[in-house]
Amino acid sequence: MTTELYLVRHGETDWNRQRRIQGLTDIPLNDEGRAQARATGKLLARREWDGVFTSPLGRARETAELIAAEVGCGEPQIVDALVERNYGDAEGMEFDEIESRWPDRMAVPGQETREDVVARVLPALHQLAAQHPGRSLIVVSHGGAIRSVLTAVDPDGSHGMITNGSIHSFRFSDDGLELIAFDDPIEADSLALDEQNAVEAREEGVA
Repeated sequence: MTTELYLVRHGETDWNRQRRIQGLTDIPLNDEGRAQARATGKLLARREWDGVFTSPLGRARETAELIAAEVGCGEPQIVDALVERNYGDAEGMEFDEIESRWPDRMAVPGQETREDVVARVLPALHQLAAQHPGRSLIVVSHGGAIRSVLTAVDPDGSHGMITNGSIHSFRFSDDGLELIAFDDPIEADSLALDEQNAVEAREEGVA
């Protein structure tokens, strides 16, 4: 029996807009981020869901709450292991500043390794799937955490930018976790279905 996990990156914050590293720093959503979360929720509401789970950080929790309201699920459940990567001394810095201070991918003091992120996030996803067999779950997390999962699950894949509010779908089975789609085309699929339904309705003379 398979379980579907749809990983969503939280909506935009002011630090996202300023291209500053957030990590464990708890920066709230801005107005654009809330709009993105609602839009993602409306998109996901085209399908049926069995639960919403979230990182404990405020930007993820609020995104999850806004999505849950749109899809008709109850209060999102917090999963501590879904928290963002700890970027250590780089938190609060802009990308150019980080490259200047620690060039050529030099180790940043206090920064969590990708391997460490995978070691906590992947088992948490496995556990969620095992606890909800045959279900479809929404999981709200962060860019660094989602990137780490993608690298572990689909190491040969080509993955672009993980944008705020984006959706990335995975399937869990006896073979483990596999990627269904990066930037899942749920919107295109849903719009195509809407068009098909409209055509059928016109042909039946009811629209």
